[in-house]
Formats: sequence, structure tokens, C-alpha cells
Amino acid sequence: MEKIWLKRYPNGVPTEIDPDHYASLVDIFEESVKKYKDSPAFSNMDYEITYGELDTLTQQFAAYLQSLGLKPGDPVAVMMPNVLQYPVALFGILRAGMTVVNVNPLYTARELKHQLTDSKTKAIVILKNFAETLAKVEKDVNLDKVILTGIGDMLPVPKRWIVNFVVKYVKKMVPAYSLSNTIEFNDALSAGSKKPYSRPEIAGDDLAFLQYTGGTTGVSKGAMLTHRNMVANLDQISAFILPRLSDGKEVVITALPLYHIFALTANCLAFLKFGGKNILITNPRDMPAFVKELSKHKFTMISGVNTLFNGLLHTPGFKDIDFSHLKIALGGGMAVQRAVAENWEKVTGSALLEGYGLTECSPVVTANPFDIEHYTGSIGIPLPSTDVKIVDEDGKEVAQGETGEIWAKGPQVMAGYLGRKEDTDNAIKDGWFATGDMGLMDEHGFFRIVDRKKDMILVSGFNVYPNEIEDVVASHPKVLEVAAVGVEHESSGEVVKIVVVKKDQSLAEKELIDFCRENLTAYKVPKLVEFRDELPKTNVGKILRRELRDN
Repeated sequence: MEKIWLKRYPNGVPTEIDPDHYASLVDIFEESVKKYKDSPAFSNMDYEITYGELDTLTQQFAAYLQSLGLKPGDPVAVMMPNVLQYPVALFGILRAGMTVVNVNPLYTARELKHQLTDSKTKAIVILKNFAETLAKVEKDVNLDKVILTGIGDMLPVPKRWIVNFVVKYVKKMVPAYSLSNTIEFNDALSAGSKKPYSRPEIAGDDLAFLQYTGGTTGVSKGAMLTHRNMVANLDQISAFILPRLSDGKEVVITALPLYHIFALTANCLAFLKFGGKNILITNPRDMPAFVKELSKHKFTMISGVNTLFNGLLHTPGFKDIDFSHLKIALGGGMAVQRAVAENWEKVTGSALLEGYGLTECSPVVTANPFDIEHYTGSIGIPLPSTDVKIVDEDGKEVAQGETGEIWAKGPQVMAGYLGRKEDTDNAIKDGWFATGDMGLMDEHGFFRIVDRKKDMILVSGFNVYPNEIEDVVASHPKVLEVAAVGVEHESSGEVVKIVVVKKDQSLAEKELIDFCRENLTAYKVPKLVEFRDELPKTNVGKILRRELRDN
């Protein structure tokens, strides 16, 4: 297979990386906290901790976990939004040689029970706001310890007391719960400060993360991501954007949750390596507060999903922010729509670069080169040491420009799904990970996502891809958000339905259908239009097409 994309690598970007350059993520962490000791590492609610403080706190937390009798490799869950406790718990678990199990705080009791039992989690660090969910399944999961924390626990007194009081008693965001074997997060740190920390030997094949796939199609599966997988993807990302970075001077906006693999790798881990400062946004859905926070920082990088960028662009005050320091705006997680990308560039003066990744690939597979000046509509080119090909139903490579399933190969591809050999064998074939995404490659080696295999709509034998429909509808000036799904139809098999959130209340169904007729082939034109006040989304901001189909 000819890697024609290598000709498009910017100067200074290597074609290969060494995934064994570091033995583990802990090696990278220890190097950074020493090198950038006095620089700010993480900031939240106007309070920041330095790399030196992060070093001390994570060592205390690691020592505490070891004092519980937990062993290297034992799974420890983290169930929190973006607060300062997150990186302390995250790196503390890794420094103890244990495996991080990231948990979505919005999980239902059923989903939480599945993940904790499937992973055989030994302990959990959980925000008190979500402790009620854990209490419902505590008797069904075998936890040695529950470490509880309030949103303001890492803030200085008296701000800590004020924040926790408001959250619990004014906003009433902490439902009553009853749990056993608990300890407060700050008490755990205090206990750890009095215990010896034993630095374990960690090999590249040891598990760093059990990262559960969304579970939007069937049961959620634990992707086993090794230290080597994660180190490789960090090196791949950093090599790809290195010429744009200034050591110890980057300011990164982290609005996507750290429990999600995109923000975990692209924001938290990648910029830790370069001594960057991560601004943690606890609740990005509060757009006015988010914009106010952005206005305080000379940020150089921001990552997000299409709905997040779109939301910012429609929030008063965003256009008045100083974007002069912004180097990289990275979109992923779902397709970035052209209308959103072009509006972003117009407002910020910075191109919105789209990348592509999956939980099972740690996650980044492709990205647009940093020297691209405008939105391309593509997901870019493969990262160093990454191969990508487009195959047909039989796994045979298709001709350039033809649509097929995207397969990816590289050191970032997971070890497999925990306890699911059959699923692993179905997903990984001779080292190639079958993504389930439909795409194509152009003559320059740039890849384009057509859609998810399972989201494809079949109209009278023709393949219709929701992304294309959504891209067209989103370009209508009166549309704020849109999702396209297939609905059963007796004569054509399926027809296209669009669910739309209006930007302008004067928008009517006929106006939208006429617009689609001007821009789409007849069989792709939506036959059904539904207007809603909002679309169902995951906590990361991905639109849940399945939920729309089921309803």
C-alpha cells in the first residue's frame, strides 16, 4: 500500500515515531513535573495548581491507594466532571501502577453497575453529586473503597466551603445517598502524605486505561489501552503539531470531559508533555459562563465537537473574545459541519481542523496538517506510524476515491476488548482495526468520512449518508442544529427524516424541503421534517441519532 499522504506532511513532521521511547505514561509524567515544576498545570474556577504541586498531590494519592492493599494493575474508577481532583486522581492511579477506569458521571445505575462489574473495579473516586447513583448498585458491585469529593474540594478556603455549600444547599445538586467504606478525597490525600510511596515497574504492555465504548449499540465494552498504546498516540499527536508549539507556554481550553478519550489524550496528556496549562471547564453547557471564562485567558488551543463550536458561535460575547493567540482549534468526536467551520474561521480568524479517532485507537488516527489555512471537509491524513485503508465487504482494498469501510493500523490500536475475545477478533483483523465508519481517500491521501455504517439510510437501494444531509441543512441560515435519520417506508424501504432546531422561528417545513431540493439529489431529499427545541446528545455533545430513530 502506497502511503501517498506522506507527501503532504509539513516540514519537521516525522513519518514514524518510536512507541517505546518511554516505557509508560508515568515516565512522561515524571519528566514533565520535574521540567515544568513552577509552571501552572491545571486551572479551574480561577484557581490553578503547578506541575510541582501536581507531583506532590498525585504521589500522595498513589501512596494512599497502595496503602489500601491494592496491587499494580488493579482497576480504579474515576467518576467526575472536569475539576482539579480529576488530574490528581488520574495520575495518582497511574503512578500507583493501577488501571484507570473512566466513568461517565451521567450514567444510570444500570450502566454504572455494568461498567464496575465488567471491569472488576476495586475502588472509585466519585463526585458527591453522583453518589446517589452508586448507592443504588453498591450491593451489586464489589468495591473496597469509595473516595468521595465535592466540586470545590481542591479550591482554597474559604472558596472551597462556599462552592460546596452552594452546590449542596442552594442549587441542591447533591441528592441524599448512603454508602459504606467511604473516605473524603482530601482525607485520602492527607493519609497518603503520611504513607510511603513505592514507584512500581510499569511495562508498555501493562494496562493504563479501561476505556468503555459508548454503548450506543448494545452493551458497553471495555477497550484495553496499554501504556504503549497511549505513549504512541501522544508521540504521534505531538510529532504532528510540534512545529506549532512553544514549550511551557501553551494554554489549552479543556471543555470536553476528561473521562472521554478525546480530551484525555489530545488535551490532558498531550499538553502535559509540553508543559501546557489546561483550563478545565466544569460545565460547558452553561455557554454564557463558558464564554466569560474564555475571555479571561490568552488560550492557544481549544478542542471540541461540532455542537460545542456551534453553541459558542451563537452565544453573545463570543465574537468579542481576543483570538490573537489561538494556534489550533481541533474538532473531533463527530463530523464538523462546513457551515460551522466557516463561521468559526470568520469569527476567530483560525481554521477549524478536523481530526478522526476512536476509543479503540487511543484515540487519534488522522488529522488535518497544522499548516492548512481553511476547512477542508476531510478528516485529514494518517498520523506518523499509522496506516489507513478503505476496504469492501470482503476486506479487500477498494480503488482510490471509492467508498468503503475505514480500517486503521498502528501502535495506538488497543490490545482488545476486556473479556470479549469474539468481539476483539471481529474488530481486529491481522492488526487492522475495522472502524465501522464508511469513508474514502482522495488523490492526495486525505480521508473523508461518509458516515457510520449503522447510520446509513437505504432509500430504494441507494445509500444515503446522514452527514451529507445534515451538512446541507445546517447551511440554511435559519437552522441551528439538525440530525438526519432513516424511517421505515413500505415502498422505498426507508425515507430520510430530519429533526431540526430552529435559529429563526419563521422557518417552515416547505422552505426547508425546497432548500434541500436545490442542493440534494431527489432520493436524498428529506420526506419528513420534525422541529424540536433541542436534540438528544451524549455528555460529550454527540447527537444521538439512535434515540431519534427509536422515537
